[in-house]
Parts: sequence; C-alpha cells; structure tokens
Amino acid sequence: MTYAELLRPTNDRTALLYDVALIVAGSWFIAAMARLTLEIGPVPVTGQTLAVLLIGVLLGSRKGALSVLAYIAQGIAGLPVFARGLAGPAIVASPTFGYIMGFVAAAFVVGLLAERNWDANVLKTAAAMIVGNLIIYAFGVAWLAILNVPEVIAVGVVPFLLGDALKIGLAMVLLPLGWRLVGSHHTE
Repeated sequence: MTYAELLRPTNDRTALLYDVALIVAGSWFIAAMARLTLEIGPVPVTGQTLAVLLIGVLLGSRKGALSVLAYIAQGIAGLPVFARGLAGPAIVASPTFGYIMGFVAAAFVVGLLAERNWDANVLKTAAAMIVGNLIIYAFGVAWLAILNVPEVIAVGVVPFLLGDALKIGLAMVLLPLGWRLVGSHHTE
C-alpha cells in the first residue's frame, strides 16, 4: 500500500480533512520555497513559482488557488512566509506583491489545464506551466508599473526567464513524486 493510498479519504468527513490538509501543505510548500532566494533587484528570484506551478498541477484549480490564498493570508497575518522572511500587511506595498497575487491566478489556471488533461504528457504539462508563468509575469509587471518602477519588462521579466525555465524543468522532474504523494494526477 502506498503513502497516498493510506491517506485516501474513505468518507465525506475524511475527504474534507484530506482536502484541508492538502491546501495547508501546499501553502507551507510555497513558504518553504520562498526561502530559496537570489537577490537580483527589487524582486528576487525565488522557489515560489516552482511551488505554485507544481501545486496547480497536483491539486487542481480550486485547491491550488486556495493553497496560494492560504499562503498569502499566513503572510499578511504576520507569519514570515514571504521571500526574504517578510511578513505583515506591508507586503501589499512591496514590488513583489503583484507576483504574489499572480500566484493565485497561475495556480488556478495551471490546475484547470491539468483538469483538462494538460498533465497527460510532458509537453502539455510544460506548456501549462509556461502559461502559469506568463500569468505571474503579467500580474508582477502590472504591479511594478502601478508602483512606477522604470523599465518594468527589463526589471520584472527578463531577469527571471532562465531561472523560470529551469524551475519548470525541475517541476517536471518532481511531478511524478508529487503524484505519488497526493495519489493522482490531480485531486479535483
């Protein structure tokens, strides 16, 4: 019997508890990956996007987005879960907040694509993750523009392209392990 089979819900109550556990675990995974930080400017390179994309594929649209929302709520409530150990409502005024909000939409869309069998093969899964990354960039660049950061594409996209390509590759390698942990290709 596998780990996922041991945890598989057997009734509605355990199914709800299992879903909540997945959502919380997803939020903690994002928080852990936020600790992997490389300072390059107003917005650091982090492991968060890797976590968000994996969570979207593994948990599906709703639970993936809820994991990200739980992560954001923990950080705004004061837990130091954001990159650089930041916490509290002041994060809303930071250059990273647009990207953080983009995580919600990215997890939802990547999860939705996985639910529509975009996780059926490597190329489709990578394409879903690229779409998720583009969503994160769109939110991040829009927020940087609102904050009047000059040269938003040069600051908010270009420095992240290589790292995000590598993170998508790593996500593809980690995906089978994730499926074994949650017990399916997605749990919606």
